[in-house]
Amino acid sequence: MKKKMSVLALAVVLLLSMFSQINVNAETKRKSLDVVFLHDLHSHLENFAVVENGETVHLGGMPQMKTVINAQKDKNPDTLILDGGDFSMGTLVQTVYESEAAELKMLGNIGCEVTTLGNHEFDYKATGLSNMLTTASASGENVPAMVVCNVDWAAMEAAGLTEAQKAVKEAFVSYNVQEYVVLQKGDVSIAIIGVMGNDSISCIPAGDLVWKDPIASVKEVVQKIEATENVDMIACVSHSGTWDDPEKSEDEILAKEVPELDFIISGHTHTQLDEPIVHGDTYIVSCGEYGKRLGSFHMEEIEDGIWEMSDYELIEMTMDIPEDIETRAQIDELMDSVDTNYLSKWGYSRNQVIAQNDVVFSSVSDLGEIHEDHNLGNIMADAYKYAVEHAPDFNGDKVAVAVAPSGTIRGSYPLGDITVADIYNSFSLGIGEDGVPGYPLLSVYLTGEELRLIAEVDASVSDLMTTARLYNSGMEFTFNPNRLILNKVTDCYLVGDTGERIEIEDDKLYRVVSDMYSGHMLGGVTDISYGLLSLELKKADGTPLENLEDAIIYVDGEELKVWTAIAGYMETFDDTDGDGVPNVPDYYEGKQDRKVIDDSKNIIDLVKNPNKYAALIIGLVVVVIVLLLAIILLLKKFIKIAVRRTKRK
Repeated sequence: MKKKMSVLALAVVLLLSMFSQINVNAETKRKSLDVVFLHDLHSHLENFAVVENGETVHLGGMPQMKTVINAQKDKNPDTLILDGGDFSMGTLVQTVYESEAAELKMLGNIGCEVTTLGNHEFDYKATGLSNMLTTASASGENVPAMVVCNVDWAAMEAAGLTEAQKAVKEAFVSYNVQEYVVLQKGDVSIAIIGVMGNDSISCIPAGDLVWKDPIASVKEVVQKIEATENVDMIACVSHSGTWDDPEKSEDEILAKEVPELDFIISGHTHTQLDEPIVHGDTYIVSCGEYGKRLGSFHMEEIEDGIWEMSDYELIEMTMDIPEDIETRAQIDELMDSVDTNYLSKWGYSRNQVIAQNDVVFSSVSDLGEIHEDHNLGNIMADAYKYAVEHAPDFNGDKVAVAVAPSGTIRGSYPLGDITVADIYNSFSLGIGEDGVPGYPLLSVYLTGEELRLIAEVDASVSDLMTTARLYNSGMEFTFNPNRLILNKVTDCYLVGDTGERIEIEDDKLYRVVSDMYSGHMLGGVTDISYGLLSLELKKADGTPLENLEDAIIYVDGEELKVWTAIAGYMETFDDTDGDGVPNVPDYYEGKQDRKVIDDSKNIIDLVKNPNKYAALIIGLVVVVIVLLLAIILLLKKFIKIAVRRTKRK
């Protein structure tokens, strides 16, 4: 009997062991997915010098990315590689955007499987985007799938496609752009949707396409996927971004409104999220701009349809990471084509040293985060003024003020050698009316009153829109950040060639130089402020400027490109160490006091010398107070009447 019991006990133990092993196997066989991602590459194919915390460091580079991705693929061949858009516009390689499609080819080289469009893919207008997509699809090289779900082709076709729209549609067909794609990664089937956010759409320089609401579009595509596809996960590569203000944080709103999304790769705002943002079961991730870091994470299905993220990491692309040799060779070939097909026009090459630098320049992030005078913006504004007044065909019409807004400044200047590539990268926006990459400088005229308004825009508006922070040459002003909005500037004057103070005359016309992009922005001040701030760009005779193209500055029949103005200015610096290369002058070290902050909270300083905007705002406040008091009195009256009627009953 005892023997039978022992056999039975042994059988029970074996069965329990088997069930335990089954459970262990079930645990180990959970579906999982590894993801590596990037966004906002902005043509930064190579490792580059960047100023961070006052120091010059070298970060980024697709040869480094390829090495990291290869190592991850060795661990898990089914790792998914994604990009969140704005892969173009930011370095010299963008100059062969249409003819080489360098950015898409290199994304394919590192193994990126899906990308989406960002607003900067439209910087060369519809024609540029169309040509680039056609070049990429015809190249025969491995390029990522492209997804974007909120282009409103139906609305455009109903209205009749323009030539630009037809070109983009044909290029979409050629490249096979879809609303979403389904990929199989190991035992995980994943649908990936692409979307352009509202802010991103508003940043497109030429509005050739019609767009649908991003969130409604993603919802619609999710419903389509759930009805027609058998997938384990749904993800989104979104060029929408996250913001500190939750009401503007588009990808957070997307996560809340479309909870079916398991994760969102969030591009556009250049955000670096050291930890994911989580809303419900949706994870939002961002790794910053320019390929300085790759993002990496692991997803595991913890319940049916519920996924959990772990091992989230931002991997810094440093010089310590060895370059992938084949990727390096492909980039070198592309950059050689830049020298041949673009820079040779001006007699430059990409690695040519223009100046040597011992000055610590502000970083691009400093311009947005610290509202004060910055040497980076000032040296660029000085270059604009110098280039115009020292052009061979200068007619003697002096530049009163040159303006460089922070939103146009894309890179800083490193310590040591400043190369042609560094200068181009510092202002790498746009294309001219001549069809040649690089925005040109413009010459417009404003009244003295409007010059003061420019200073007020910087002082009052730029904390709300940091891209509107203005750095100038030829004008200095003082502002008190504690004063009433639109009434913060307390002193504003021009500076002569020998540094003398020149008082501004309100009705006099003054010549102002800036770039094409800023011309659009300055011209839109009236619209943005709903007419409260009135600024009208004019010709030299004072008549309104109807077309910005008429204000383009030409030198010897060619558009004066912004980046060439900066390079030409730096070439005039003195060679102080005698090595044959100009040196950045010590003048740019520290502050130039073109914007002086008077942080007084003294009541007299806060209210003295109010301008017309202050009077208008105070008047509006008084009207609102009077209306509120009237409403309160009426409510009191109605309450008394109601009480009397109640008592009578």
